[in-house]
Amino acid sequence: MAAGTFFSVSLTVWALGTGLSAAPSPALTPELGLSWKNISCATCRAIFTGLDIALQLNNNLDEVAVLASEVCVRLKLAPRDICEQAIALFKHDMITAWINSILKPSEICGLMLGIYCGHWDIYSDWNVTLPDKPKPPVIPPKPPQPGAPITRVLFLTDVHWDKDYIPGSNPDCRDPLCCRKGSGLPPKHRKGAGKWGEYSKCDLPLSTIENMLQHLQSRHFDLVYWTGDIPAHNVWHQTRKDQLLALNTITALVWKHLGKVPIFPAVGNHESTPVNSFPPPFIHGNESSAWLYDAMVEAWKDWLPKEAQETLRRAGFYTVKVQPGLRLVALNMNFCSHENFWLLVNSTDPAGQLQWLINILQDAENNGDKVHIIGHIPPGLCMKVWSWNYYRIVNRYEGTIAAQFFGHTHVDEFEVFYDEETLSRAVSVAFIAPSVTTYINLNPGFRIYLIDGNYSESSHSVLDHETYILNLTEANESVNPKWVLLYRLREAYRMETVFPADMDNLISLFLRDDGLFQRYWFLYHKGHTAQVCKEACKTATICALRTGRADDPALCKGFHKVVMFRETQNLWRGRRMC
Repeated sequence: MAAGTFFSVSLTVWALGTGLSAAPSPALTPELGLSWKNISCATCRAIFTGLDIALQLNNNLDEVAVLASEVCVRLKLAPRDICEQAIALFKHDMITAWINSILKPSEICGLMLGIYCGHWDIYSDWNVTLPDKPKPPVIPPKPPQPGAPITRVLFLTDVHWDKDYIPGSNPDCRDPLCCRKGSGLPPKHRKGAGKWGEYSKCDLPLSTIENMLQHLQSRHFDLVYWTGDIPAHNVWHQTRKDQLLALNTITALVWKHLGKVPIFPAVGNHESTPVNSFPPPFIHGNESSAWLYDAMVEAWKDWLPKEAQETLRRAGFYTVKVQPGLRLVALNMNFCSHENFWLLVNSTDPAGQLQWLINILQDAENNGDKVHIIGHIPPGLCMKVWSWNYYRIVNRYEGTIAAQFFGHTHVDEFEVFYDEETLSRAVSVAFIAPSVTTYINLNPGFRIYLIDGNYSESSHSVLDHETYILNLTEANESVNPKWVLLYRLREAYRMETVFPADMDNLISLFLRDDGLFQRYWFLYHKGHTAQVCKEACKTATICALRTGRADDPALCKGFHKVVMFRETQNLWRGRRMC
């Protein structure tokens, strides 16, 4: 294969792989007209072996992009127009990052196809530095006294507003995102996209998002945590202007309906363009993320103090005191993301975020404060070395970190963290809330966390949570849709408390009680799935609940039956590419 062709296929695989193959889980993934099944490990390695040769030959990127589009079409990764637009969008940033990286073919194939195809974590030897101060004695959490104050936290994530959503359009189009301008009309046997949303590979119209916020306006909340992914999934055709329009439009709506409540946002992986493109702060000029962070500071300045605005502007993360005795940390989880190709340049604690987090936690410990951590991508889906360092931090500060909250996967799940010595004692839980969007085949939804309230000696721990949905089957037959309670955590699983040990016990119950697990599977999909999760699916799903530390087989050792390795890897890879 000529060097130019190698280069073109490399660009095709990267752009289409990182940009378009997003899916919450294998159970939710429809046939999008593109697939990794067209690329074998051997082909992947051959492609990226040729990339360095191609770069040395100094090919014209425009000429290579034309050839890459043809490769994309021939591999049936996407329709021609999608191939052309995706490659044009990704080519500059991806090649700039690649040129500055030292990634080997086996490593990038492991990154893109899974660890069965190669080792992908090229910076496996860095560690954050923890203070010498000994860890305080562990005090098991206790439920508050009856009548103690409760803090109600509204949690929103993965809104994914599609400004081109058109009711009546084709929900089953050939493109990776449907129900929109360009999707065409549905076939005669299929209803068109619903007014309020659709069970398909579709995002939400603005009317549904505003209807949700109008509903929420009449309810009482003390805090709002909002963990990103504002734009739609048309990632092959997004400009900075499009992304800023989404940011400002949805921020204005949230402010209009919830502005009286303290609101704390975090950045998602879809806020940038190209998608997942978040250079570390040492990348300057047009390639930097300054255009996005500056816009976020301007949009959110009334919610965040000056100190928080400074770190948000620099690298997309911040901390703020939200109540007496309670500090919030909003992380930029794109600095741990497999799909952030800028980390090919250097993934060693990008932006110094984890070391910064340690300093915040140590200060909180010194002052007797508790900390809530919010972010978009769950820690168990991060790059291995980042995830293991984060796990170590959570272990050290388990007495200070009262709760963790994430989104990204679009489904309803959690990750339990265990003590590093034995991997048997649960020390923390990362709650992962379902999406506002329907993408893919889901009801719209939001969550309310009930937290130990604002009083002296409060644990600020999660006491329960409630998940609400818009049932699209009923809503699309109505002018005034109803947002209804889907379930309460404690009630659904007959739990007295929901502390880390309780969530670990729940995982054990799922192993023994298949009926209870299938209920979890139904709620995992926000009340919309006809599939029964059996055998390898069940094992992989339960294993994910134990995996707050990425790529650690020891976390699931000893409780599962023989499981198809690919099933587990596909579940994890699907969860991480939303």
